[in-house]
Amino acid sequence: MAPVTQRTRGDLCPGVFRPWPADDGAVVRLRIPGGHLTRTTLLALLDVAETYGHGQVHLTKRANLQLRALPLVDEGVPPEVVEAIRATGLLPHPDHELVRNVLVSPLTGLHGGRADLRPVTAELDERICATPSLAKLPGRFLFLLDDGRGDLTSRTCDLGLVALSSDEVQLRIGSSHWGPVVPLHEAAARLTGLARAFQQLRGSDADAAWHVDELPVAPEPHDADPRALVRSEPPAYGEVAPGVAHVEVEGGVLERRLSLTLSEHLVVTPWKSLIAHHQATPPT
Repeated sequence: MAPVTQRTRGDLCPGVFRPWPADDGAVVRLRIPGGHLTRTTLLALLDVAETYGHGQVHLTKRANLQLRALPLVDEGVPPEVVEAIRATGLLPHPDHELVRNVLVSPLTGLHGGRADLRPVTAELDERICATPSLAKLPGRFLFLLDDGRGDLTSRTCDLGLVALSSDEVQLRIGSSHWGPVVPLHEAAARLTGLARAFQQLRGSDADAAWHVDELPVAPEPHDADPRALVRSEPPAYGEVAPGVAHVEVEGGVLERRLSLTLSEHLVVTPWKSLIAHHQATPPT
């Protein structure tokens, strides 16, 4: 696995404490592992956007949320803006805010798929945020969890998994290498360990790798389980199953008028859309 590029600086992916200075003001990004949030939380974030920005919440291709046109003072957003965002509940782990990049099949546990990956997602996020060294992962480092339906398998990633059954997964190491087949209940611990190994291998200088694919050392080779070689397209807009709908968000931009019409339980998708459903908080 040869490095694909030569880095000369750290990544600059935006967060609440590291905004991007755009022409219209500060851009901040909020990571939501697995994409789950409530309409109540979304409306609270729209309050922040309307008070301090241009009144919109943008969806990203990593199923995160983004605010634009926020005030920028000394390369940061003012403390009152940070506190307003914190009050929404979307900044639970400030030290790790840039690295909670966990993209998951949006319909997992709601409809289809081989396994419900919501508990694994929650455990992985907890383990990442409980490991101080992982706060220094690059902001572009991505965990990708596909529940076996194949809706995410075509995407590049740093670490991930594909569900082979309800209790077994195959790990992904980089965008094109496969790891071992492991029990589902071990997956979060295994991925956290691999992330720690990446941190040790990547170095700490300005030219440190951002991605697993850039490391000079190839992982131990494993053959892909045939069950892992799946691929599917995003679901059509509209009802996917009783009580579950795929909601189009034009341009990936949410405003209050649309948000008021949504169900209380939502999932942000990597297709800049939403899954609306009536199920309560995901199991842990």
